[in-house]
Amino acid sequence: MSLNPTMAQWTGRRVWLVGASSGIGRALAVKLHGLGAEVWVSARNGAALQTFTEAHPGSHALPLDVTDAAAVQNAFATLTATGPLDVMCYCAGHYNAMRAQQFDLADAHRHHQINYAGALNVMGPVLAAMLARGAGHLSFISSVAGFAGLPKSLAYGPTKAALINLAETLYLDVHRQGLGVSVINPGFVDTPLTANNDFDMPALMTPEAAAQEIVDGWAAGRFEIHFPRRFTRAIKFLRLLPYRWFFPAVHKITGL
Repeated sequence: MSLNPTMAQWTGRRVWLVGASSGIGRALAVKLHGLGAEVWVSARNGAALQTFTEAHPGSHALPLDVTDAAAVQNAFATLTATGPLDVMCYCAGHYNAMRAQQFDLADAHRHHQINYAGALNVMGPVLAAMLARGAGHLSFISSVAGFAGLPKSLAYGPTKAALINLAETLYLDVHRQGLGVSVINPGFVDTPLTANNDFDMPALMTPEAAAQEIVDGWAAGRFEIHFPRRFTRAIKFLRLLPYRWFFPAVHKITGL
């Protein structure tokens, strides 16, 4: 059973991808533009956005810093001045591997500001407009790191767990009013965020493959879109274990 209105046809849909200068966000922008959507891309890197819009006629760039709530409000006002927004996907993210022995308070706060507080800054105006209209879809890119506590994820994992909880609670509040909500939980994807990892990344995917999984999930009306399933299902199973088994299993699997 579909938990959301299905989105299989993209021609004419107005889509805002926040965090689209590289990685999954950019690949998703390319994919949706190719399917006929009117794509609006945002990120701090204005030059990368300009390169995208030049290569994809009809797309629009809205440079912004998601930690600046006023800038987000202004960008949303610019977008909606020419028509309503159909889909918002929050793709922005910050990641550095971190363990307790090298805890960096400033960087932990940076994770929170971009990965979670930034999502709230974007969600605020988008949610109000979609509720008033009675239509629209909000999507958040989280991570399997939000499923459970994992080594080297001391700063990143909690912010992704917060996004999952946010999407679940938001769905309960708005799905009966015609809005769609989805959370996207990728495993390892070959992006600038994962490029500095010094450990093996099982089932590593390309951003293009990730974008296809997301589009397929939206077309099926899924609430949670997770991939690659052979990896994400293993993490979901670990989370079901009692802690007396979970912690030893994680130590054994990761070697940490």
